[in-house]
Amino acid sequence: MEISHHILLCASPSKALCCDPETGIKSWNRLKRVIRDLRLEEPNRKEGIVLRSKVDCLRVCKEGPIMLIWPDGIWYRRVNPDLIELIVKQHIIEGSPVKEFIFNQTLFKK
Repeated sequence: MEISHHILLCASPSKALCCDPETGIKSWNRLKRVIRDLRLEEPNRKEGIVLRSKVDCLRVCKEGPIMLIWPDGIWYRRVNPDLIELIVKQHIIEGSPVKEFIFNQTLFKK
């Protein structure tokens, strides 16, 4: 099975430093629904499946919820439920990151 992307969402911060935990959980629930509705978890998806993980903390303690998309290394801030579908459709499906919410990109040396 191919994997196209892995989305990590800081959705349940135990210390609540980056965002309101309620907003994080609502964002997480919206992410699950959007991925399911767009059939991005289908094993026969030719581009590969999209994995999702809810994390406690991505160690960016401001402007959350924080979303990290691999393998692109794109970090999004203020990812509320209303932004989830836009980011998934534009970044994952269309291949065009949503620039106004990106605050960092992680690049790896080979």
